[in-house]
This record gives sequence, C-alpha cells and structure tokens, in this order.
Amino acid sequence: MRPTTKRLMLIAGAASMMVAVGGCTRTRAHNGYLLDPLLVDSIAPGVDNKASVEGSLGRPTFASQFGPEEWFYVSRDTKALAFRSPHPVAQTVLRVRFDPIGNVAAVDRLGMDQVARISPAGDKTPTLGRKRGLFEELFGNIGTVGAGGGGSGGSGGGTGGPNGS
Repeated sequence: MRPTTKRLMLIAGAASMMVAVGGCTRTRAHNGYLLDPLLVDSIAPGVDNKASVEGSLGRPTFASQFGPEEWFYVSRDTKALAFRSPHPVAQTVLRVRFDPIGNVAAVDRLGMDQVARISPAGDKTPTLGRKRGLFEELFGNIGTVGAGGGGSGGSGGGTGGPNGS
C-alpha cells in the first residue's frame, strides 16, 4: 500500500470511531415539579390551608380522587445512554395531606424506594377466553346478531296479533 492510502484509511477509521463514540452520549433530564426546599419546609401542618399551599407551591401534579384529600408534587431526574430508554436516577414525591376542613394535616416526602421496577414478559398480554384467528375476529359475529331468542326483530313486517291475523 502507498503511504497516502494508508493515511486515508487511518483518517477514515478515526472519523468512523468518532461518529460511533459521539453517538454514546449520556442525556440527563428533569421531569415534573422543581422542588424548592425552602418553600417545602415553610408548609406547616395546622397553620397552612389549601389556598396558602397553592400560593407557595403552585398547583399539584395530581390530587387524590378517593379517600382523604391529598395533593402530590412529583419530581423525577432521569438519565439515558444514547438511544436507550431513560431510567430514573432520583425521584421525590411530596405529599400534602389535608383534614376535612382544608387545613394541612401532614407533609410527607417519598423517594426512590417507592419506584416500582417492572419488566413486562413478552409482547402479549395473557387473557382469559378463547383464542380466535383473524378471520374469526372479522367474520365471527355474522349471523349471530338477532338470530336467536324468538323475539320479533328486524324488518318490522310483523303479523299483528298472536294468531297471525
């Protein structure tokens, strides 16, 4: 090989290596509420109410629908490598519980210990019932709607009375 060909191959190899390594970037992201420790620590049970909590912390990420009223502020930091799915690095859930009158009863912080790690098995959800093919799904109900039962159905061409008259 000539020295220039060797040099071009070396440059091409180095360029392809840089492209490959450049794709392995780490990305960090923050999702949800930005917790300000000073504001969170200023919420006092028995002193604050819904209006004062919303005034200092803002609207909650979500609120409870059943049971005692609770507001949740969710904050999550994630990281990902290149094109992989992001996974949580840190998470804080601030739960503000209210009494029936609307005053703050308690303020709790929940962390990463509450994150459930699930791994779906396969790409199918197991269900009960019979297994039907494509054509059975498409054409399975033809002829079954209004077919049984003995009730008058369909076209309105009834005979009038029970004797057929």
